[in-house]
Amino acid sequence: MGSNQPAISFLTNLARAAFGLGVGATALNSSLYTVDGGQRAVLFDRFRGVIDDTVGEGTHFLIPWLQRPYIFDIRTRPHTFSSISGTKDLQMVNLTLRVLSRPEEAQLPRIFQTLGLEYDEKVLPSIGNEVLKAVVAQFNADQLLTERPHVSALVRESLIRRAKDFNLVLDDVAITHLSYGAEFSKAVEQKQVAQQEAERSKFVVAKAEQERRAAVIRAEGESESAKLISEATAAAGMGLVELRRIEASREIAATLAKTPNVAYLPNGNNMLFGLNPR
Repeated sequence: MGSNQPAISFLTNLARAAFGLGVGATALNSSLYTVDGGQRAVLFDRFRGVIDDTVGEGTHFLIPWLQRPYIFDIRTRPHTFSSISGTKDLQMVNLTLRVLSRPEEAQLPRIFQTLGLEYDEKVLPSIGNEVLKAVVAQFNADQLLTERPHVSALVRESLIRRAKDFNLVLDDVAITHLSYGAEFSKAVEQKQVAQQEAERSKFVVAKAEQERRAAVIRAEGESESAKLISEATAAAGMGLVELRRIEASREIAATLAKTPNVAYLPNGNNMLFGLNPR
């Protein structure tokens, strides 16, 4: 029994040392926390509340149980949400908005106190719908298409201003989708068809007008030609007519001479026919 006493004492001391090392390692591990790249931390102290200073990247110490870190992602993140808004002429429009947002680093303690870790999900959809409805109500339905850059600029300016009230920074705001209700789409289609019919009618009218002008010009030309012929006949007598008649007869005779099935008969009653009896 006495010989085992040193071994028992050694094992007891070893167990105590291991326990002490385990407790120390646990205490050290609970006293350290790491902030990764693109993140910031906000410390909550049980006695002082949320500490105003923001903790940067790296490994940091804290007092276990007394302090607790809350990690924020400060990188720009995309958010997309849709809104059905009414236009100035009482048409319903479906808009989809995409924003790139990030929190103000210096205001992270304030954001944690007022909004919590899910600050963007609480703020952006509500102010986005508010801004979209306010801007769209200033325009008619057709103006949303013809003046889309102006509408986008108004939405961007208003949304950036509203997000700043909640310590959020918007790097980009864009309208990615715009669609109208079924009734308005049908009315637009009918309007396009009517415009096409009107353009076609204009073309038909213009074509008829051009044909009428061509007929008038043609008639004026024929009248001028007849007038010139009449004046030439009056000046030269019937010789010009006889000349034209002789030229026409010559052309007819030349054409008939080339045809083998044409027979020429002399003028008068003294004609002899050679008959071949069978």
